[in-house]
Amino acid sequence: MKSREEKRNLETIPVGSLGVISLEGCRSLGQKIDYYLVKWRTERESEHKESLAFAGYQRDSYLLDAKVPRFGSGEAKGVIMESVRGTDLYILVDVCNYSLTYSLCNHENHMSPDDHYQDLKRIISAVGGKARRITVIMPFLYESRQHKRTSRESLDCAIALQELVNMGVDNIITFDAHDARVQNAIPLNGFETVMPSYQFIKNLLRHVKNLTIDSNHMMVISPDEGGMSRAIYIANVLGLDMGMFYKRRDYTRIVNGRNPIVAHEFLGTSVEGKDMIIIDDMISSGDSVLEVAAALKERKARKIFICATFGLFTSGLHKFDQAFKNGLIDKVLTTNLIYQTPDLLEREWYINCDMSKYIAYLIDTLNHDTSISDLLNPNERIQRVVAKYKTRNM
Repeated sequence: MKSREEKRNLETIPVGSLGVISLEGCRSLGQKIDYYLVKWRTERESEHKESLAFAGYQRDSYLLDAKVPRFGSGEAKGVIMESVRGTDLYILVDVCNYSLTYSLCNHENHMSPDDHYQDLKRIISAVGGKARRITVIMPFLYESRQHKRTSRESLDCAIALQELVNMGVDNIITFDAHDARVQNAIPLNGFETVMPSYQFIKNLLRHVKNLTIDSNHMMVISPDEGGMSRAIYIANVLGLDMGMFYKRRDYTRIVNGRNPIVAHEFLGTSVEGKDMIIIDDMISSGDSVLEVAAALKERKARKIFICATFGLFTSGLHKFDQAFKNGLIDKVLTTNLIYQTPDLLEREWYINCDMSKYIAYLIDTLNHDTSISDLLNPNERIQRVVAKYKTRNM
């Protein structure tokens, strides 16, 4: 049986010679993506491979050598060590990788999202407009949590998007944007927000046995009203019921810049005896999602699986260890789109969803200027993996 990448009709002429720059915070993800690109392009048969339009099509690696050295003062510069003239360039950046450090006047300084974003601009600046096309792949959209103005405050995400476009970026690909409407800031440029729904379902079914996927035994839960669309999509694709929590806040007080949550109120049918899939865009401290899990357990839910695109775990892993020990949660699934600590990867309750192959599909297809709509809507692939799981468990 032919593999899926061979089925893809990529006979069109590439936009330009493919080049991938993976910033330091995204190094391991970039290497995995490069592995797939090299493998597919070596195996792919094309009568045009020898033509001038396909020059540089088949290479040992598509990763270009680029670095951002720093001065003792903490200032930096972007340097690209090889030619990018005429290339179809893809730049990968993880703005959440706080594990990287640099010397600031002899003090060790951890890189913040601001530092990573600045490094991205330095590399774009080093390109000097010589690339055929620039696509930025920024899985966690920089400042995406500051996407709307509620009082006299900055609109950081919109400004960042406009800044990138003004520097010559043609397309921006992100994952599970906090609010996709932020693309209105750059209406004339490409902006794709990709959902990892298929990867969540595939990895959940791969690691958990004996699940019954029907509306009598399983339910999809949105932990707040903002994430309704994610839950609705998965519930519809799997043929499940959906429930939602909404946050009741105390608007008379402000704690740490926001109104504190008084309670999580539930809207939906009975959850008793059913497995729960809680779907959200990110786990920050984890308080909200664990409170939702506790509320579901009080309503006699069975197993609880938490799926979040980005696992930040800003308050550490202890509270999740405790929740797992107490039987509050069964599994937590997040992607490798942002930095994961070695401790997280070793946890019994954690399932890592690798996105490198999917990003390689996107890059390979876009380089041929072919539609990615089938990649953005994974309904068919989800149905296939669920049918396979059901057959295996019959």
